[in-house]
Amino acid sequence: MDEMTRGLEVAQWRKSTRSGPDGGNCVEVANLPSGHRGIRDSKLPTSPALIFAAEEWNAFVVGMKGGGFD
Repeated sequence: MDEMTRGLEVAQWRKSTRSGPDGGNCVEVANLPSGHRGIRDSKLPTSPALIFAAEEWNAFVVGMKGGGFD
């Protein structure tokens, strides 16, 4: 088992503040021990997660806050 897989197993997942309150668009984010960020669908917690380097995640957040994905 590699470091990323171990990190996903111990991750503390939190629901994104951008997720809908009715359970429709539920994205969870976790800070992984490696410094990466894990992203998953909260409705399918055992499905594969996306993993991003901290720099990639930070660029995504800046773009999102700037309206780049509206």
